[in-house]
Amino acid sequence: MTIELHPNIDAHLLETLESVSDPEIPVLSVLDLGVIRKAVEDNGTVKIKLTPTYSGCPAMDVIGDDLTKAFAAIGKDTEVELVLSPAWTTDWISEAGKRKMEEYGIAAPLEESADKEALLGNKKLVKCTLCGSTNTHLVSQFGSTACKALFKCDDCLEPFDYFKCLK
Repeated sequence: MTIELHPNIDAHLLETLESVSDPEIPVLSVLDLGVIRKAVEDNGTVKIKLTPTYSGCPAMDVIGDDLTKAFAAIGKDTEVELVLSPAWTTDWISEAGKRKMEEYGIAAPLEESADKEALLGNKKLVKCTLCGSTNTHLVSQFGSTACKALFKCDDCLEPFDYFKCLK
């Protein structure tokens, strides 16, 4: 496994951070999702700054607890701080994370203008995660979570989630 280097994360913490999954999309680590803004070890305590995907995201408490448990398993204390600014954006999802998301059956976010066109039903831009067709349509602005919209493929007839672009 190759773990991408992050300028605000101590390299020796990367493997443990990579082991913590997003509870809503378990194939994504917190690093894939881009919610870890900073992670440094200071006097034996791992200090983590965590940015929610959106304010009020219920997964943040679970992620904070999971980070604490992961570092406790290797004998480290943690302090997890929720940081709201700068706001998280889907641009922070790693390329590996976008690939994992699509393989899991969730269409990765489009660019902002394309996202609006797709969600307003103006253009067929969201690719089916099963067959790859863009002959898809919006079923609901909300999918299995508030971050996602529900689409259906008009070729293979399968429903799938689309992770909405957030800027």
